Amino acid sequence: MKITFYGQNTLGIEIKGKHILVDPFISGNPLSKDKVDINSLKADYIFLTHAHQDHILDAEAIAKNTGAIIVSNFEIANHYEAKGIEVHPMNHGGSWKFEFGKVKYVNAIHTSSFADGSYGGQPGGFVIEGEHKNIYIAGDTALTMDMKLIPMHTKLDLAILPIGDNFTMGIDDAIIASDFVQCDKVLGVHYDTFGYIEIDHEEAKRKFYDANKDLMLLEIGESIEL
Repeated sequence: MKITFYGQNTLGIEIKGKHILVDPFISGNPLSKDKVDINSLKADYIFLTHAHQDHILDAEAIAKNTGAIIVSNFEIANHYEAKGIEVHPMNHGGSWKFEFGKVKYVNAIHTSSFADGSYGGQPGGFVIEGEHKNIYIAGDTALTMDMKLIPMHTKLDLAILPIGDNFTMGIDDAIIASDFVQCDKVLGVHYDTFGYIEIDHEEAKRKFYDANKDLMLLEIGESIEL
């Protein structure tokens, strides 16, 4: 399993030769728009955690360019199906076996609306099990006790958690979240894109280190393999 960071909450995940793009927000992201060409991205699936613009901005263009299937909650799936895009709707607590592995849509505490204010369903995250590796993509969320349910079903190899504070968990709550999901290896997302969520990288890493955990902060375009 290969995971590439494209800024904010945007990730490219390659599993069994299939390409999954998570929350594509590139063309409007000042940190990534000059580093990543959305027309060159591969995508068989696009996973959307919720409807906010900094998670869906490039979803339609990339889906139409690649033929990718959009996977999200029922309301977001309906939104894109009406635009002629193939979708796979899900809802909280449900799972599905795709050709690359099993995906479960799990709870998140946040808001979810499209740029025009229309309803974007309830936000969520994804637990992906594939190639004998398991990851949790929290999406935008507060710390929630529901996270404790995840290790009851899945032993995680990586937790992908928001750390920018203000709109989501900050560093301290993300450390607790990693305890809740019983995973000490964390990839930080949702930080630095704009003023409200700028963080001190060294302080963040130190706090995780002091808690005997590993926080990874990738450069845009940088990849890791599990």
